[in-house]
Amino acid sequence: MTAQQPTDTSALSRRALLLNGAAVAALALLRPSTADAAVPLEAGDIRPFRVDVPTAELVELRRRLAGTRWPEPETVDDRSQGVPLAKLQALVRYWETDYDWRKAEAKLNALPQFLTNIDGLDIHFIHVRSRHPNALPLIMTHGWPGSVFELLHVIGPLTDPTAHGGKAQDAFHLVLPSIPGFGFSEKPKGTGWNPERIGRAWDVLMKRLGYANYVSQGGDWGAIISDAMGRQAPPGLLGIHVNRIERATTIPPELARALRSGDPAPANLTAEERVVFDQAREFLKTGFGYAAIMGTRPQTLGYGLADSPVGLAAWFYDKLADWVFTRGEPERALNRDEILNNITLYWLTNSGTASGRIYWENNAGNAKRTAISIPAAVTIFPGEVYRPPRSWAERTYRNLIYYNRVDKGGHFAAWEEPQLFSAELRAAFRPLRRF
Repeated sequence: MTAQQPTDTSALSRRALLLNGAAVAALALLRPSTADAAVPLEAGDIRPFRVDVPTAELVELRRRLAGTRWPEPETVDDRSQGVPLAKLQALVRYWETDYDWRKAEAKLNALPQFLTNIDGLDIHFIHVRSRHPNALPLIMTHGWPGSVFELLHVIGPLTDPTAHGGKAQDAFHLVLPSIPGFGFSEKPKGTGWNPERIGRAWDVLMKRLGYANYVSQGGDWGAIISDAMGRQAPPGLLGIHVNRIERATTIPPELARALRSGDPAPANLTAEERVVFDQAREFLKTGFGYAAIMGTRPQTLGYGLADSPVGLAAWFYDKLADWVFTRGEPERALNRDEILNNITLYWLTNSGTASGRIYWENNAGNAKRTAISIPAAVTIFPGEVYRPPRSWAERTYRNLIYYNRVDKGGHFAAWEEPQLFSAELRAAFRPLRRF
């Protein structure tokens, strides 16, 4: 691949994607519900947003894909060395010849999208208000290597439950922000944007939208951000739901010591606890390298992610394959277009490096992980990497109002099983609606 002058795609995106004044006025006429949500705000606090990537960017992507220099194949017949060459080449061929970003763009532009500035950063978010009265406001956060794309399939079931097998009283007003440094949210120019700071920003966002009371949900980094919000317990946050539990705060201390030292598991574990311990040890041994790299050297890794779309795709595909319920076969859980929508979003916004820094920020912040006292709910999906028993979860979630284990779905639960995921959120938050 030939070297090129780097492009500030985040600045390009904001220049190219913000609506002009006439379009803003037209959007207000077309989407009165989102305009109503902004009534309490002063003009300019929230700006409508749409995606319109320049064609030249898509042509350049295909040029880079066509010019890929491939390595030799792996020397094993499994995934122990990483993404198999044949698998990645097949995905990249489709990406270069048949994939259509404009369809992904249309999906985003069919939704009410906005930018607002919080603590000096422009934050991108989708805001869909339910037609049902008394809907519960919900802010839901994606993770890495995900984006708002992983949450799109649950918008309908959550905001319009009667059209998806639910009841009107289970409806949500839905806010889906992009984490700073991810997608169309601005990249931090300095340090400090850790999960605690993001959690405080999310509270500002919900209050700015006029929601005095709301709930928060997340998986992966979205769960860590929701946990941070739970510890902060800002006025109006009624409770949280997570579909990923942090191992460090829930695993018993003696087991954590054994994992760190390599000692055998204590003999008094139950069969279920022993399985969880063994899975945690295997993950730390063979599956944690990506996080160690991004937690210590995100900038070094980022040069390859910014310069090579195939390098970016391989880095992301590896974790998709590790974490979906259909282990090693992400295409059986998500189709190729969905996988590439997400990867292409990262490529076009050049956010591979910035998104990885949240691991570094989390390490550098050293925030104290105290117990969470506000109402909390947990769903354990069987393909999740860490699946602790309820007794372990209660070490962190002292007011655990809901804990359920379901029979399908993995780390990307909303993406893989949107109907089941939506049903879990309805059940989990039902006790909090009386407030």
